Amino acid sequence: MCLHRRFFTMTKKSSSSSSIQALYDLCKKTFTPSGTPLPPSSQATQKLCSLLDTIGPEDVGLREENQEDDRGHGLLGFSVFNRIDRWAQPITYVDVHEGDNFNMCIFCFPTSAVIPLHDHPGMTVFSKVLYGSLHVKAYDWVEPAQIQKSKQTGCPTVRLAKLAVDKVLTAPCDTSVLYPKSGGNLHCFTAITRCAVLDILAPPYLEAAGRRCTYYHDYPYSTFSKGGYEIGNGKEEDYAWLAEIDTPDDLYMRQGTYMGPAIQT
Repeated sequence: MCLHRRFFTMTKKSSSSSSIQALYDLCKKTFTPSGTPLPPSSQATQKLCSLLDTIGPEDVGLREENQEDDRGHGLLGFSVFNRIDRWAQPITYVDVHEGDNFNMCIFCFPTSAVIPLHDHPGMTVFSKVLYGSLHVKAYDWVEPAQIQKSKQTGCPTVRLAKLAVDKVLTAPCDTSVLYPKSGGNLHCFTAITRCAVLDILAPPYLEAAGRRCTYYHDYPYSTFSKGGYEIGNGKEEDYAWLAEIDTPDDLYMRQGTYMGPAIQT
């Protein structure tokens, strides 16, 4: 079946034994409380990735149906929207588990929806594309920090970052992992088709602990290249200047309800 005809709705599963329960159990074992959260070991990361690689839409309560035209229709089976409404559907955010040490959540994207460039300070994030195609563009900060402060009104303060990921992920595909200082900690998602992503954030955002989500605008390296900074390995197009911005007004997201197998915590 062609991707543009794929359509998923949420359907309740009553199985007491499930892949998502196994995933929760492994996360609980891996992300134990600590004074300073650290990325999991390479062995623990591999175990989590291996299990996530086996997770499909049906494991989180998504089932496939045929639709003649699914663009912008939403992911939860809504049938009350008229044709105009269908072209302006939000990204749906679904909590699977919320905790102090890790969160498990699903982002359901209509075609062309975007989560703008943002960061995950001090966090490790596992992302599994459940279905569809998603473009990921991600950066890591250049260290030591290279910052340009402008004295001119209206010119932003920018910091240099290096491109880490710029590719399309199409399910089924391997789990992606980003770390506090590598792997593309600052990333942007753009839905090429209707798609859904299962995320594990460890530890979760917590402003009191310094884990606040910040949004950015990326500028080509040449835009602020007069400061005399020398780029490291790679080409000029591998670098960009990032400026902090307010949460975008057009970030349209709503809360959904998890309808997959129950998790025993």
